[in-house]
Amino acid sequence: MAWKRVVIEASSGEAEALSDALLECGALAASIEQNLAIAGDWELFGEPGERAATLWPHCLVDALLPLEQEVTPLIQQALELASIRDIPAWQVDVVADQDWVRLTQSQFDPIEVQTKLWIVPTWHQPPDPYAVNIRLDPGQAFGTGSHPTTQLCLRWLAEHPTLAQESLLDYGCGSGILAIAASLLGAHPVVGVDIDPVAVETACANGLRNQATCAFMLPAQLSGNSPFDGIVANILSAPLIMLAPLLMQYLKPRGWITLSGILTRQSEQVIAAYASYCTLQVVGEADGWVCLSGFRLVDRRSPLS
Repeated sequence: MAWKRVVIEASSGEAEALSDALLECGALAASIEQNLAIAGDWELFGEPGERAATLWPHCLVDALLPLEQEVTPLIQQALELASIRDIPAWQVDVVADQDWVRLTQSQFDPIEVQTKLWIVPTWHQPPDPYAVNIRLDPGQAFGTGSHPTTQLCLRWLAEHPTLAQESLLDYGCGSGILAIAASLLGAHPVVGVDIDPVAVETACANGLRNQATCAFMLPAQLSGNSPFDGIVANILSAPLIMLAPLLMQYLKPRGWITLSGILTRQSEQVIAAYASYCTLQVVGEADGWVCLSGFRLVDRRSPLS
């Protein structure tokens, strides 16, 4: 079976309405993506405390149609339904039938994070069976290991000399990849926390698949835990700044904290937010992202010191 695929140019104010209208007019699926043909660098992180645009200024609405569908009348109907007066540029082609599962899987190969540390989808054999192989498939939670911030954290964990003797908290665990890696590298006990119940459920399943000794939970369930030797948090700069006092409640005196999800230009803000607790420094950088790490300062006034 084959389908027609139509791609329509749209502004940020039109894209969602047009996508919904196409579905109502008979499209089988519709999605919105950035129009990369128009130069620009727009971040859409939606961090707490920042006002973020809901969509890129220049978008493409991508719709899948039945092969027998007449495209021009459908687009005209959708434009009218979406109250779009100007006819945008659009193009159409035919999408042949494919093995979509195999095609999707082919996009995710094993990732060598570092010598003896790999992330391997379950449909692949580990390239190095003697390495630490994290078996992880793309799923509902953030963290497949392909993003630079995740790899920066994984490399730091793999190189940390005393990890096998330490307890660890992964705050904002997503898929659980950092907690699982820490456990397989010898850290104990290891706890992962996420505000998303689906992420916690996914992380638990990934932990079992990897035979990792980790506990995953929601933030409310963390209350009462003893402070940890180390904390890793791969989120975004704004929540990391906001969470500084909370994270420090769970860090032992002289314990270490490693943070990522931070753009290079945001590093000074994050360093300043943690300055009263620890002296952070850049320990890794990749593709415009940085990883910060430092040890907690001893404060004689603190009940944890």
